[in-house]
Amino acid sequence: MSNLISIPDAPSIDRLKFRRFRGEVDYPHIVRVLNASKQADRIPEVDTLEQVVNAYNHLTNCDPYRDVVMIEVNDVLVGYARAWWGAELNVDHIYFHVTFLDPQFRRKGIGRAMLRWGENRLREISSSHSSDVKRMFQTFTGPHETGKHALMEQEGYQAERYGYLMVRPNLDDILDLPLPEGLEIRPVKDDHLRAIWNAAQEAFRDHWGYVDRGEEGYQSFITSVEYAPDIWKVAWDLKTNEVAGMVLGFIHHAENQKFNRLRGWTENISVRRPWRKRGLASA
Repeated sequence: MSNLISIPDAPSIDRLKFRRFRGEVDYPHIVRVLNASKQADRIPEVDTLEQVVNAYNHLTNCDPYRDVVMIEVNDVLVGYARAWWGAELNVDHIYFHVTFLDPQFRRKGIGRAMLRWGENRLREISSSHSSDVKRMFQTFTGPHETGKHALMEQEGYQAERYGYLMVRPNLDDILDLPLPEGLEIRPVKDDHLRAIWNAAQEAFRDHWGYVDRGEEGYQSFITSVEYAPDIWKVAWDLKTNEVAGMVLGFIHHAENQKFNRLRGWTENISVRRPWRKRGLASA
């Protein structure tokens, strides 16, 4: 397989080339492009080498050697795109693609070429899937990614769902709400991890766009920067000895240092169906 990728509608830029992913030697360059792109788009996140390695070690329905394109100018990585797919529980197939581009090389046609490469690769993948299921492309943009948002609309995409980053301004006056009767919080032990993961997957099946990531998702979960069981709050049912719900908090220390803040995340807030509407999540 050739290392170079031919992009028919690529812009005419001196020493621009599209190539395949080369493995772990690319990880530091991916981190650099990711952070430069997010900084330009005012996305208050920091991606570390550890996070990128963990993500690529546990991809689902994605072969980076076929489903990633790397963009170089003068033999320096300036952007990349990745494609993958997932099946929703209602059997709809979602074909995802993301692109990241150094701000110095935007508005030159590279982003459009990356987008169309991703779509074409996903069409190849979908050709082996059943034609009886609904199939659609999906990507994501932040509120300040005006150029990418305009590009997506020009290419026929429309906004389907909006998300919000919500921040509590302080840690004062947090209510001390009691757990519903019959439940208790237990310290997380290693032999709890699979039950916690399975309970979260079951609860999030009711969430918009849920896609089961299988075993790779679990392995990524227990090796990610978000793995902080010492601050998780997991509620167990005393009678059934099952996980009822959870808040899997974490602290991203690199982001806090970068943005000079003290922030902890309350994430993976979920309650399984039998224990809902009883005040468990709030507690």
